[in-house]
Amino acid sequence: MLNSLNVFDALPKEVIDPENNINTPKKIALGKLLFYDPILSGDKDVACATCHHPQNGYAEFRDLSIGVNGKGFGSKRVFKQPNAIPFVKRNAHTILNTAFNGINTKNYYSPDAAPMFWDSRSNSLEEQAILPIKTFEEMRGMHFSEEDIFTEIVKRLKSIPEYKLLFKEAFDDPEPISEENIGKAIAAFERTLIATNSRFDQYMLGDQDAISLSEKEGFETFKEVGCGNCHNGPMFSDFKAHTLGIPKNEKLNFFDAGIDSTYAFRTPTLRNLRFTAPYMHNGSFSNLKEVLEFYEDIADGKERHEKVSHAQMDTLVNDLRIRVKDMAPIISFLNALNDPNFDKEVPSKVPSGLPVAGEIGL
Repeated sequence: MLNSLNVFDALPKEVIDPENNINTPKKIALGKLLFYDPILSGDKDVACATCHHPQNGYAEFRDLSIGVNGKGFGSKRVFKQPNAIPFVKRNAHTILNTAFNGINTKNYYSPDAAPMFWDSRSNSLEEQAILPIKTFEEMRGMHFSEEDIFTEIVKRLKSIPEYKLLFKEAFDDPEPISEENIGKAIAAFERTLIATNSRFDQYMLGDQDAISLSEKEGFETFKEVGCGNCHNGPMFSDFKAHTLGIPKNEKLNFFDAGIDSTYAFRTPTLRNLRFTAPYMHNGSFSNLKEVLEFYEDIADGKERHEKVSHAQMDTLVNDLRIRVKDMAPIISFLNALNDPNFDKEVPSKVPSGLPVAGEIGL
């Protein structure tokens, strides 16, 4: 069912910086080192890049991440033993193009009001960069409280001459090494992680031959069956919360109730899906066919989550018209949203001297 929400466009080629964190080469270079340095974790064993590595499209090929007390890379990552750390409760979003989070169908967005995480609990990349460091199972671990972890990290960074110099060059502050500036530096680097030249972008900018006939047909099917009601705009996301009743991940011993205990989660982007399987907030579906079969089920009134009835689901579910014959064309179109040309360079070392990207064995 076509409606007024079906508005799409190419991604902008340039990123907007927040006024209080204008990008500079020195800030970006510092942020990149921090992104790969496990010194930011309580036990010095996990970095931002552990679960958001360029070899995995800055996401991770597993349903739920293993943060603290883990070893190995991607789908082969396991907990070290003994272990008292739980799985990270949600699937790792890709960081690619998160600089554009919040962009609407008119190509407007504010970097200070950019929804982050599956529950939109932070409003900028600066805030987003800080929260995993404070989170027990992600990076903080058992040896520091949420209140104490940054006191420890700042102390560590101040003890490393290279970081002292890099922070001084990046920030014109009396005390440049601070929680706020750590977040700003990482966010500055993350704003460089964009992939804005997919074949779909080329098509929307006028190259009619950039996508195939089958992909064009898939695009029309995508809109006709109702996918574009939530997945719209340049990022193919309305950045709103929707209750869909996605099945529970059995690795978790609780029901993730989502935003405000409504079992709602923010609409993810559909860009670069090639790099971000498995899918949904808890990695329930291993491929795109399973995702579309789920939407076919809930469109037919089936319930896939024991805590969410069809009556509780978002009313836009009633506009879905997905059938088996639609799935292959839609998947064909979604491939046109992949752009493999993004920054894949990994630092050869980090100032702490710890393993780059944590204990991943690469």
